[in-house]
Amino acid sequence: MVDLITEYSPCFLPLCVLAGTGLAYLLYTQKNVPWNMTLNKVLFAVRAILLSLLLILLLGPYVKSRRNIYEKPSVVIAVDNSMSIPLVTDSAVVDKALTQLKSLGESLKGEDYNVELRTFDGFVEEKDFGLNLFDKQTSDLSGMLGQIQSQYENKNLAGVVLLTDGIYNQGFSPSYTPYSMNIYPVGIGDTLPQTDVNLKAVYSNKITYTGNKFPMVAEIANTGFEGKKAEVELLHNGKILDRKSISFTKRTDLQQVKFLAEAKKKGMQRFLIRIKPLEGEFTSENNQKNVYIDVLEGKEKILLVAASPHPDIKTIRSAVEKNKNYELHVHIPGMKGEGLEGYSKKEKYGLAIMHQVPDKRAVGTQVMRELKKRGIPMWFIVGGQSDINTFNQENKLLTLQTSGNQKDNVTGVFNTGFDLFTFEDEKKEVVSKLPPVSVPFGEVKVGGGADVMIYQRVGNIKTKKPLLVAGEQNGYKSAVMLGDGLWLWRLQEFLFDKNQEAVDELIGKMVQYLATKEDRRRFRVYPVAEEFSDAESVLFQSEVYNDIYERIFGQKIELQITSEDGETKAYTFENISANFKYPVNDLKEGIYSYKASTVLNGKTETSEGQFTVKAVQLEALNTTADFNLLRNLANQSGGKFYQEGDLAGLQNHLKNAKPADIIHTQEKYEELSSLEWILALLLVLATVEWVVRKVKGSY
Repeated sequence: MVDLITEYSPCFLPLCVLAGTGLAYLLYTQKNVPWNMTLNKVLFAVRAILLSLLLILLLGPYVKSRRNIYEKPSVVIAVDNSMSIPLVTDSAVVDKALTQLKSLGESLKGEDYNVELRTFDGFVEEKDFGLNLFDKQTSDLSGMLGQIQSQYENKNLAGVVLLTDGIYNQGFSPSYTPYSMNIYPVGIGDTLPQTDVNLKAVYSNKITYTGNKFPMVAEIANTGFEGKKAEVELLHNGKILDRKSISFTKRTDLQQVKFLAEAKKKGMQRFLIRIKPLEGEFTSENNQKNVYIDVLEGKEKILLVAASPHPDIKTIRSAVEKNKNYELHVHIPGMKGEGLEGYSKKEKYGLAIMHQVPDKRAVGTQVMRELKKRGIPMWFIVGGQSDINTFNQENKLLTLQTSGNQKDNVTGVFNTGFDLFTFEDEKKEVVSKLPPVSVPFGEVKVGGGADVMIYQRVGNIKTKKPLLVAGEQNGYKSAVMLGDGLWLWRLQEFLFDKNQEAVDELIGKMVQYLATKEDRRRFRVYPVAEEFSDAESVLFQSEVYNDIYERIFGQKIELQITSEDGETKAYTFENISANFKYPVNDLKEGIYSYKASTVLNGKTETSEGQFTVKAVQLEALNTTADFNLLRNLANQSGGKFYQEGDLAGLQNHLKNAKPADIIHTQEKYEELSSLEWILALLLVLATVEWVVRKVKGSY
């Protein structure tokens, strides 16, 4: 349908025609023309049409056209291509179901449906629709259905045919999600539990230290082996470390087996827990699991030097040793006993906490100066025994100007601009409400490179004097707390909230900030995680810096990845942007070491490390088809449940329930003068009139 629209009144259209006709009449009413009257009338009509059209075009008219587009209904045939289906179902049954789905698709196309085939990985061609599909190591039914719903939103989707066993091990249960499309689940698989022994999970710490013994707990499920026994083994490097026997007293039960292993070697270690297969067992693929333990050489040691015994010492120890990577050693000069590990010049300390040191008796001053010479970061906690003059000489963060032994009782208020590390707002509120601590009274001058974390508050007045300050000068980190009494804070927090999380985290984060050595290497390559599954890509992040430590890009990087068996694969890539991550695919389960290198200013820089790849065995953990879930899904979505042997019934239902085509109307606006056929018509009319008049001897 076409409409002619103009901004002027429609009355102008006949006026244009009348004016064009009138002008043509004036020209062709002459009696002394060199042609006959019939030709004269034809030329009159040509000139009238030409002039009328030109006058109409001066009104700026445009054409509104409408076109109807008919959208046929669509059906998506989706297949759960996870490994659990061929693991339980005979290949002939699976192949027959796929063949019937293909026939269903062809039949629906003949009924004027649009048909698309897809799996968890996306849409597939019909030629690829075979047994080789079933290689997916996870099942995310809700994810696939959600993608289909999003793609076909506001489209003429007649329904989704879903071939599946109803087992999912990723995402949500599909029956919990509302769908605005009809879903027709086609059940395949065995709904009866298989006779099987299944190593469902292994629980252990991810990190331990050399020389430590650590537990591993295996969780074993049994179906159908009542009265039988099974042997469970712990192996390392192919050697059996321990073996235990368990008895199954019920037809279905869940038991735990505990092993205790010793960390003898530094680095990433792989342990294997396996169940010896039993006669009649459905599958042995779920009978073993690898456990990866990162064995560290030892905990990082933190030294606390105190002028005398103090309840703060126990508070600091409790907070520091919450972090399994740290071990606190306490040294009180001149004292020995339980809980006093002492100071050793041979130890590599990551941080030294000076509690009221330097002190007035100078008992800890010598140790403090030795630690400073070794470049060990320090946290000074000032108290009643502190020697303020020596303290001012030994730290660069702040200077105290005091007179006598006067004290102030102050509470803390956090500095909103502090950004050396984060601290939750809720915990800031807790610390701000804790009781006052005693600080030296006087002027405080904050030095360069210092960041105030907590200011002093006297009563309700917030001052500019710091209570807790940290910073870095020339690569040397340090912190100062102008008051002891952390033990009182921790005790009071427990009275308020029945925990000590805020105070412990304040101490722990300050220790972590001070003890962490900044990585100033100009070249770093590292995986984005320590563990990957064999179903995903291993992603490598790279950082390259110039001499003034600015990030640079476009650097050629050589990467070598070596497996436990000594097999090495080489890769080459460029760090094209800050967010670029280089993917490495198809790595099998195991521990891998990597070494990356690049050339900066003619010098080869290297970066190396380790990561692990774990096998995903989710599809072997549960092989019992869940048709009840599929029935619920069909009922909730307005579809209907079928079994794989009843696809003919599904085909008849879809043919009989075919929805009507959806009509989409498109409107298009075009200026009349821009239409090529109008311009061609004007040109033809003008040319015909001119040529005839020229040939007949008149202008």
